[in-house]
Amino acid sequence: MQDAISVKKQVSARFVMHSAVLFGRLSMLAFVLFLLLGSFNLVDMHLQPSAEMVWDGLLSSLFFLQHSGMIRRRFRAWLEKRISNCYHGAVFALASSLALALVVVFWQSSGPPLIVLHGSLRWIARGVFIAAAAGIGWGYWSLGGFDPFGVGPIKDKLSGVRTQAQPLIVRGSYLWVRHPLYFFCLLMIWSCPDLSADRLLFNLSWTVWIFIGAVLEEKDLLSEFGDGYRKYQKKVPMLIPWKGFTP
Repeated sequence: MQDAISVKKQVSARFVMHSAVLFGRLSMLAFVLFLLLGSFNLVDMHLQPSAEMVWDGLLSSLFFLQHSGMIRRRFRAWLEKRISNCYHGAVFALASSLALALVVVFWQSSGPPLIVLHGSLRWIARGVFIAAAAGIGWGYWSLGGFDPFGVGPIKDKLSGVRTQAQPLIVRGSYLWVRHPLYFFCLLMIWSCPDLSADRLLFNLSWTVWIFIGAVLEEKDLLSEFGDGYRKYQKKVPMLIPWKGFTP
């Protein structure tokens, strides 16, 4: 009976792990295309223009609350009482994938663009987007063993290995800015050459959220790394790499 229970737990663990990776990658790909091409208009809810803006704002707020709320220490402490620690990252990835999918699928377009870039300016905007996407990859590489879908602790659990705490990593893009993933995400958000009213709402609201999220994350990082992170804060900017390279 003990072996049967063990097998069931392994099957459940692998199901959660593979689901987090699959839905995480699909939602991220859809979101990148959404940023690049604009709304897909998958579901037309036939709303009035003002109601469309309110609806889009609610969709963004849903993602903000899920993403920023679940990553806070207080929520993680609450979750720890209900499920094993090894599943926390994967559960977060699955919830984020769902919230992001809701934004992409149900986003309502507001009509013709307010601003449209043409010619060389349009190509420059596209070039900035591609460079920012490459910057996201650089940021992931800089983190070394970054685990965006929370599968590492599950693999450790299945292998009987104790999960090690992540050290403070300062290399690559993190020598320029403390939150390079946020910085490059901002570039991707604002490099859209067709700016409609709904896209302007998206850009402004997500910019504010990224800034607030970075500030909240700073508090958690200070609690986790202490003086080491405090010294890092003094040397490297938070969101905009205005100081230049810091060895």
